Amino acid sequence: MKTTVTRLLPSALALSVIAALPVGSVHAAGFVDDAKVTLGLRNYYFNRNFLNHTGPNVRGDDQGQAAEWTQSFILDARSGFTEGTVGFGLDVLGLYSVKLDGGRGTIGSQLLPVHGVGNDRHAPDDFGRTAIAAKAKISKTELKVGEWFAVLPILRADDGRSLPQTFKGGQITSSEIEGLTLYGGRFNGNSQRNDGSMERMSFSIGSNRYDSSAFDFGGGEYRFNGNNTMVGVWHARLEDVYQQSYVQLTHSQPVGDWVLGANLGYITGKEEGAAKAGDLDNKVYQGAFTAKTGNNSFMVAYQRLSGDTKFMRVDGTSGGTLVNDGFTNSYDNPQERSWQVRHDYNFAGLGIPGLTLMNRYVSGNNIHAGGRNDAEEWGRESELAYTIQEGTLKNLSIRWRNSDVRRDVGADLHENRLIINYPLSLL
Repeated sequence: MKTTVTRLLPSALALSVIAALPVGSVHAAGFVDDAKVTLGLRNYYFNRNFLNHTGPNVRGDDQGQAAEWTQSFILDARSGFTEGTVGFGLDVLGLYSVKLDGGRGTIGSQLLPVHGVGNDRHAPDDFGRTAIAAKAKISKTELKVGEWFAVLPILRADDGRSLPQTFKGGQITSSEIEGLTLYGGRFNGNSQRNDGSMERMSFSIGSNRYDSSAFDFGGGEYRFNGNNTMVGVWHARLEDVYQQSYVQLTHSQPVGDWVLGANLGYITGKEEGAAKAGDLDNKVYQGAFTAKTGNNSFMVAYQRLSGDTKFMRVDGTSGGTLVNDGFTNSYDNPQERSWQVRHDYNFAGLGIPGLTLMNRYVSGNNIHAGGRNDAEEWGRESELAYTIQEGTLKNLSIRWRNSDVRRDVGADLHENRLIINYPLSLL
């Protein structure tokens, strides 16, 4: 059973770490002068209804609703680098979330951890953790070691609930050649978005979880054509579980009053090393095409999986690499084929800057799961968001997300989320 670490908001720790460096030192000037400290206040209400289900639902019980409400504090303190040939710095994340509402009968929203088993399962009153990473920089090459919120095309930390997911390990990022950025590293710890503990990286299929000692990765992205075009190549392995490669091409092209865009990708994965999860086989072909003009943006996307395995990703991570990933579903089942239509509108065109509306519809078929090879699913998602543009509460944002998912295999969902974010700059 996972153990949640409960702490007071560690703002004092982060600020004391930055203050500890001798400000009078010439070598420390960049460390302090370029430091940034923000405190994010996140209020999150989540309500998901499981519709038309009989017997155990996706959590293995007969619970018909997941509903919780939290207030979170996210302190992000990032130093600059000390002066000299080799610059040194420190990043600190202080994460703390408090339960405002949510009982035993409505757990499982992933805003909070779940403790206990059977009828004794419950959400704690609070949870949190502190993530610290040291960094060093030579020229345009940076080494980072510790724990942080890492977002890479091949491994995306999830920030879709109360607190962000973090990984523990090391990473090198180098931009010595103009337009080319190279990445490499290893992570060996994973703290998921609703967990205060640090565990091994893992990959789950159904109720079976396969732990790994490390996640190794390397990749590069080359931007050219005035940064309008990017080619990315990545390879990663979850040691003794799976290996995965990803090739991506993105392009943006102004055409008159329009800006056209494309995001094409090919992902392939199979078993690795000791193959703890057995033989694995997954391929993804995908493409998303956008068209923007004025205050309107349109997108169509197609995503096709082949092979006998679902899309491979470390447990708890975001499915954002997939073009049809959304708030409630990633359409990443074995053999699934899905398409999406999306529209975004910015109400600045009607004299209301800061107000935006997004609507999308995704449909998937040919799903090989639950003993079927022809299952289907569809989802509809909307987001109405407003960010205050000026005054004392400038940059405070309010988002309402409303979603529906219908499936042949698994529970149908109806969901509402209300998210209020207020970023405060402390330094």
